[in-house]
Amino acid sequence: MARKTAGREARQEVSEADDSQMETASPGRPEERDNASAMLRALDLLGEIARSETPLGVPDLCARLALPKPTVHRLCQKLEAESYLLREPDGRRFAVGPRFLRMGFDMLRNTVSAERRGILEELVAVAGETCNFVTRVGSEAIYLDRVEASWPLRLHLEVGSRVPMHCTASGKLFLSAMRPAQRRRILETLHLKAQTPNTLTTVEALDEELQRIAGRGYSTDNQEFLEGLCAIAVPVKDASGATVAAVACHGPLPRFSLEKAVLLVPHLKRAAEKLGRTLPE
Repeated sequence: MARKTAGREARQEVSEADDSQMETASPGRPEERDNASAMLRALDLLGEIARSETPLGVPDLCARLALPKPTVHRLCQKLEAESYLLREPDGRRFAVGPRFLRMGFDMLRNTVSAERRGILEELVAVAGETCNFVTRVGSEAIYLDRVEASWPLRLHLEVGSRVPMHCTASGKLFLSAMRPAQRRRILETLHLKAQTPNTLTTVEALDEELQRIAGRGYSTDNQEFLEGLCAIAVPVKDASGATVAAVACHGPLPRFSLEKAVLLVPHLKRAAEKLGRTLPE
């Protein structure tokens, strides 16, 4: 009995040793290598579309990625089906889809959040009003982080709240940073709803306002989103100089007038520079 037990144990040890050697020596099954390669190609494709200021077609992607047309076409179809890409109305070009936008939003929201919050807290101490870190997803501005002022009377918006672009300081800032053709195209698709009597509701009036914002480097909301509320925003830029977010401050009248808001621009710009350094490169 002892000899049989010892024999079984010896065979088990040999079998385990053989399995270990096979795992070490094996470079992976062909289908695993193919899946990994397809995944990397899909990520490269998403990256190209995310970096482009305009939607890209299959021929553009083939040239940029050095991949054959059937491969790119197959990847685009799969990513579109999973909502990572969105096909343009012309049917030939692709832009980032809602699922990919959400992923980018989550990454930006969770990146070095403690450092970002500290910068906002310093700004609130100077401004005396609520300050926000905002980005754009699609045709809306989204609050990634905010630090509330200590006043009992203040506007309360949760992190993740979405606000219109055409009547908020941050939203207008994002529109002003776009190239004229892209901006005009987006303006024509926005629903320019009158939130207050001060809301700009025509493409022409809003386009003029956006040109002024681009020229002076900051954006204001003069009771355009909510009556009795003023706001100001400046751009947060990444290492390439692109506007990827905004830092904004808002408060109620008469405590926070437009004139007082403009005086905060130097402080907002310093905070924006610090926030820009926290962004992933």
